[in-house]
Amino acid sequence: MRHFVCAAILLLLPSPVVAQETMITTPPAILVEGVPPIPQSIADGIARYTQFRLAYLQAWHPTKRQILISTPLGSVPQLHFVDGPGRDRRQLTWYRNGISHAAAVPSFDPADGNTFVFQHDAAGGEFRSLYRFDLATGETTLAAASKTRYPHVWSRQGKWIAFDSAERNGKDRDLYVMQPADPKTKRMVAQVEGPFMPNDWSPDGNALVAIEVTGNAERYVWLVDVKTGQKRALTPRDGEKVLWDFARFSSDGRKMYALSDRSGDRRIWRCDIAACTWTPVTAEGVVIDGAGFEISPDGTMLAFASDKGSYSELQVLDLATLKPRPLPAITKGTLSQIMWRPASRELGFSLASVKAQADAYSIDTSLGTLTRWTTSETTFNADVLPPPEVVEWKSFDGQMISGILYRPPVKFTGPRPVMVQIHGGPDSRERARWLGRSNYFLNEMGIAQLHPNVRGSSGFGRKFSQMDDGKLRGDAVKDIGAMLDWIAARPELDKNRVVMMGVSYGGWLALQAGVTYNDRIRGIVAGAGMTDLVSFLETTDATRQENRRREYGDERDPDMRAYLASISPVTRAADFKKPTFILHPGKDIRISIEGPRALVKALKANNAPVWYAEFTDAGHDSFPGTNANNDWITASWVVFLKMFVLN
Repeated sequence: MRHFVCAAILLLLPSPVVAQETMITTPPAILVEGVPPIPQSIADGIARYTQFRLAYLQAWHPTKRQILISTPLGSVPQLHFVDGPGRDRRQLTWYRNGISHAAAVPSFDPADGNTFVFQHDAAGGEFRSLYRFDLATGETTLAAASKTRYPHVWSRQGKWIAFDSAERNGKDRDLYVMQPADPKTKRMVAQVEGPFMPNDWSPDGNALVAIEVTGNAERYVWLVDVKTGQKRALTPRDGEKVLWDFARFSSDGRKMYALSDRSGDRRIWRCDIAACTWTPVTAEGVVIDGAGFEISPDGTMLAFASDKGSYSELQVLDLATLKPRPLPAITKGTLSQIMWRPASRELGFSLASVKAQADAYSIDTSLGTLTRWTTSETTFNADVLPPPEVVEWKSFDGQMISGILYRPPVKFTGPRPVMVQIHGGPDSRERARWLGRSNYFLNEMGIAQLHPNVRGSSGFGRKFSQMDDGKLRGDAVKDIGAMLDWIAARPELDKNRVVMMGVSYGGWLALQAGVTYNDRIRGIVAGAGMTDLVSFLETTDATRQENRRREYGDERDPDMRAYLASISPVTRAADFKKPTFILHPGKDIRISIEGPRALVKALKANNAPVWYAEFTDAGHDSFPGTNANNDWITASWVVFLKMFVLN
């Protein structure tokens, strides 16, 4: 197999330079098997598409108009300080494996503008501890050795934080408080069963509001007394199971606001805490995006991102009248990290669009002015590509499924090959966005890209998000089959040159759909995906196990176990006929590395074409790790596509 692919890749090169062609060096953290040498010319060709940056707003300074951002100015993301709009970024952290954009959650002590707390797992996994950074000295100290997953929150008076940790038994996420400046003050507030996530402190500092994370689509709001740990449920549990999230106290501490899909779509609700009867705040038909909402420091305004299909839109409501305030025009894109600057009416956020990965912005809601804080560099102009298009097709049961179609430029004629990119979650959501390195496949290889939102995706209502639960899981595979029918009916797309690709849950779906529709695809690329749903549920991180069972089914039930086995790619290893490329992070605590290794072994035993890459320095939420790893992946995809899809 290896001699065949090495020879085949050389045939892809212009014949006069075959003898002189050099191959790139695989990054030391990647173990490869079956992957042929990658020509330097391919790495050189993609270089322009890999040179881009991004900047996510992470925190406001408590007293100054300054921010923290995360950005990968080096090989991995790190925290940076920006002391004014458009000013230089000053790097603060220098960790070898970087700071996750989503998991670091840095935040300043409201009482001390010189220090902030962030989360980090020095081992490169997801067992994050709390660290305190001193801006005056540049020193980082361990505040609390913990196993924290969710964002920590500061009391409004400062000095104290609340956080979750699974340190007691590795399974339940108890609630703790402490003063980061004095680690000896750490104490457990409430011992709980299952995962609990602190969301906010009451204005007087005597209570916490926390979310019980029973499942991705089932969460409940609790009021917790900081002194006694006594809990009081603020949301009912006797009716239909629904999602409650993003709980926040009003500025006077008398009301509670929370996001819920109890009426079908995600809306913001509120209640009087003394006798909590929930009523909607946002109008019916205004769907709240996954970025959530935040209440202004003076308690008069509510900011949130509303779902507009392929993009999200910033809105600010006057809480007295529930009417929207006028805002300046903002580029269409996806909003995240919505946060108010302390003691002001300035609202910060991150914005990503089809032209840029992400940058930090703010709006002064009093003046109606928009400020761009960062301008991240890119060497590729996405304006040369056609704009992405929202497309729809009807699945086997009449359910409409949508996706985002990215087309190559008009210089490529005839039906185009299709790269199907399936998101993870399963409740993630695809929107029109900047494709970064993947712009190479559009602009240089003429490969169209289709990013489907199969059943189970978020943003299409509660019913849609649950249409893949348990024994309905196979219906998501059928959505992909219907998508292949749709591709076949499109004259500009080549039904005979389709490749399945996906990461995490999308990796499982790419594998399962790929083997189910073997005769209709050219190959499969799966990253950090589940290959055996039974062993996945048995071995996933204990703090997530019950959550995942609610989504996929309980493998301890014999009937469900048999069903899960029937839709596991490893069970159907003998049926894989098309080239398969499996990539997996070695430090993954969600999906054990043993699963993909077992599938690779089974495919090799059946003489199926298989490539394998193991990223020894990456975890699930940091996969693939460094920029060097990411660049290698892109180059390896180019080789895979040239060999098995374009030829």
